[in-house]
Order: sequence, then C-alpha cells, then structure tokens
Amino acid sequence: MSEWKAKRFWKAVDIAEVREGFGIELDGRPVKTPAKRALLVPTRGFAQAVVAEWEAQEELIDPQSMPFTRTANAALDKVAIQHAEVADMLAAYGDSDLLCYRAEQPAELVARQSERWDPLLAWAEQVLGARLEARAGVMHVPQDAQALAALTARVHALSDFQLAAFHDLVSLSGSLILGFAATQDVQTIQALWDISRLDELWQAEQWGVDDEAEAAAAIKQAAFEHAKTVFDLS
Repeated sequence: MSEWKAKRFWKAVDIAEVREGFGIELDGRPVKTPAKRALLVPTRGFAQAVVAEWEAQEELIDPQSMPFTRTANAALDKVAIQHAEVADMLAAYGDSDLLCYRAEQPAELVARQSERWDPLLAWAEQVLGARLEARAGVMHVPQDAQALAALTARVHALSDFQLAAFHDLVSLSGSLILGFAATQDVQTIQALWDISRLDELWQAEQWGVDDEAEAAAAIKQAAFEHAKTVFDLS
C-alpha cells in the first residue's frame, strides 16, 4: 500500500488577529496543532511566515516543507506544557559548554580555540553576568554555581516560542553561550555556526572534507538559521 498523505483542501489562507496572538485560517476555519490547540503565534511576522508555508502547499501537504508551522506546533504542544523542564534541560548546557572544553594540542588548534571562543566567554561574563571557565581536556569540571544560576534565570525568562527556538540554537551548537549570542546578534549567525564547528573545520583542514559529514552539517546549519529567524519573529 502506498503511504497516505493529506491533500490540500483549502483555497484561501488568512491571518486572524485575536487577543492571544495571531491565528491562521483556512477558508475561514482556524488551524489547530496536532494536540488540537489553536495555532496562535505571537507576532504578525511569524503568522505571515506560517501563511506562506500553507499557501505554498500544492496537491499533497508536505509537513517537511513547513518549518515555521512545525516550530509553532512544538511551542504550543510541547514547550508550553513543560516550560520549566525544557528551560532546565537547556540551562544544563552551561555546565559543560562547548566553548569551555579546549584541546591540549596541537598548539595551532589551541590558539584558534582561544582566539574564537575566549571573546564569547568574556561577552557572557560582561553581558550575561556569568563567568564560565575554560578547561583543557574533556574531563568534566563543574562551573561556578552562581554563574550557572544567572544563566538559568535567563533561560527561564524566555517565552514559549522563544524557548522553542532557543532549544535548537543551543542543542545544534552544543553551547548555551552561543545560543544566547545568537539571540543578541553578537556575531552573524553564519559566524556563530562556524564557531560551533571549529573543531570539525580544523579536522577538515588537516584530513580533507568528508562529503557525508558536510551534508549532515548543512542540514543542521539550516535548522540553526531557522531557529534564529523564529526567535527574532517571536
């Protein structure tokens, strides 16, 4: 049997502004999430991005081509009902942040990590009020509890939609600090993504590019950039 796919059944896609936010209507009927909640997004810009996805569907609906809709569903059906748990999970990255674990050799890689990563740790101390210490090697050493508490409070303060986007910024980069840096435009999103892949890019310089690994990285980069756009629209 062939896989069943939903077919397009609507002609018009519209935005409905309500007290709680911006809803999406198909021929006047409100779109709902998989959990049957009203699909309400926080800004008109976000709603316009969702509308564009629904308008672009042709005969068969392809959910994979609707990243803004999927993120909205996640924010409403998952993050909204377990905000504290998601925030704690992401805040925990601070205690083992990518930027804090440094190579012991070769000297060129050590220097590159210091050059690219130290300024972001300094920014986190100055702007986020959290001083994280770099360590040589991969053995875990706990970070200062007060620094982690400051970062945790900032994560918990994010809205449901911001937290849904922040989840991907942090999990894809492996760094809580890079996630915050992305939300505050400390560097371009491309530069921050490259910083998160510093070790991989170094290996590619030494041993050559792995086409399969680069293809997988490109998919993750697209998701990272999408998360930044979602955060900005939230």
